Amino acid sequence: MERRILLLVAAGAFIFSLSGCASSRNKDLEIQGLRNQVTALESQAPVKADEASSMEQVSAVSTESLDKSGEAKERPSARQIQAALKNAGYYQGIIDGKIGRQSRQAIKDFQKANNLSVDGKVGKKTWIALREYLQKKVK
Repeated sequence: MERRILLLVAAGAFIFSLSGCASSRNKDLEIQGLRNQVTALESQAPVKADEASSMEQVSAVSTESLDKSGEAKERPSARQIQAALKNAGYYQGIIDGKIGRQSRQAIKDFQKANNLSVDGKVGKKTWIALREYLQKKVK
C-alpha cells in the first residue's frame, strides 16, 4: 500500500515537472516571437524615415510654389515639377531639383495620360494641368 502511494506521488511529481517545462517552452517561444517582431519593425524603420523625409520635401516644395497672393507661380522650379509629379503618382525618385531621365519620363507619362503634347518638357499647358498636384496627393 505504501508502495502504491509512493508511486502515485512520484508519478504526480513527474507530471507536474513536465507541465512546468511545457509552460517554460511556451514562454521561450513567445519571447522568440516577440524578438522576431521587433527585428521586423526595426528593418522597416529606415523605409518609414525615408517616406517621412520625402513627405516633408513635398510639403516644403508645395508651400514655396505659391506667391504672396496664394496663387501658383507661372514658371515652376524643377523641385515643384518633381513634387507635383510625385503627388500625381508619376514620379518615384527623390525631389532633388534636377530634371533627369526619370523626371523626363514622368513628365512624358503625365502628358500622355492628360492628352497633352508628349515632349518631356513642362510648358504652359503641362504646368496648368500639373500644378494642381503640388498640394494634392493622389496616391
